[in-house]
Amino acid sequence: MKQFALFAATAVAALSLAGCGDQSGGGAGATRDQIRAVGSSTVYPFATAVAELFVQGNPGMKSPIIESTGTGGGMKLFCAGVGAQHPDIADASRRMKKAEFDQCQSNGVKDIVEIQVGVDGLAFAESKQGPGLKLTPKIVYEALAANPYGKGPNKAQTWKDVDPSLPAIAISVFGPPSTSGTRDSLAELILTKGCETDPAMEELKKKSEDEFKATCTRVREDGKYVDSGENDNLIVQKLGANPNAVGVFGYSFLEENKDTLKDVPINGIEASYETVSTGQYPGARPLYIYVKKAHMQAIRGLQGFLDTFAANWNPDGALTKRGMVAAPEDVRKKSAEVVKSRSVLDGSQLK
Repeated sequence: MKQFALFAATAVAALSLAGCGDQSGGGAGATRDQIRAVGSSTVYPFATAVAELFVQGNPGMKSPIIESTGTGGGMKLFCAGVGAQHPDIADASRRMKKAEFDQCQSNGVKDIVEIQVGVDGLAFAESKQGPGLKLTPKIVYEALAANPYGKGPNKAQTWKDVDPSLPAIAISVFGPPSTSGTRDSLAELILTKGCETDPAMEELKKKSEDEFKATCTRVREDGKYVDSGENDNLIVQKLGANPNAVGVFGYSFLEENKDTLKDVPINGIEASYETVSTGQYPGARPLYIYVKKAHMQAIRGLQGFLDTFAANWNPDGALTKRGMVAAPEDVRKKSAEVVKSRSVLDGSQLK
């Protein structure tokens, strides 16, 4: 997808900054003069678009630094501590995990503001010259699971091996790494759903949550699934060079590359603005940003950056024009109130 980044170099060392003060937002001493966000490659183009709009509306402000590290990698950086050496925002293509929240707490990141900024779909796509695959969570699971239903290593080599209705084309899927929120969404929304089609998996879940998770979400490592890093544009390029392959990435990347790619339906439903926004599409998922309340006053422009996000996430806003799906009206209203009030996340709600 086209990059809208106006982000500066990621070297923060050049900024001579002091710590960000207490958790209530009253920072002490000098502060960094650039906002810094890390995290999801899916949220990245929207965060960089907001950075562009923010600078346009605030002449003289330095452009925010936006880094695509993957949701998991971003959470690690975000939760490492409070102060100018740590990022202000974590972009996420899934909700923060309880373990990540606990890590934040143990490192002094006490007050965290959670804002849902939109919705995305976990899209499956192939080249315009592709075979026209039609998949289901069950098919995807049986094609990609390392140990399908706990019955031994995956031996399927072609899509036909998985389902006789599919062509005898070698299974080849380019997707996100384990540090990515998109990979977490693949595990939760597709692989687990496919795994659960076997009634025995319900019993396994009752017996051992860990064994259930490993059986249902661990991906094979024999080359059928190719970890393609945090650059979703690289997956788009690989699909152009491999017309029989399937790519997994955020819906916005499919929408941006409709001239070269086509959708692979899941359960007969194509990823579209309508199916994702209504939740009809099986891979629909919320997008979040997490903000340190302790940085709100200490980092110049941070509130304005959040206000810019909120001003552009409506159905007719700038972010939807960049490919983001607007959240339902009640969600947008709640998120706008959070931006205004800076109400903090209750960690007991997390899993």
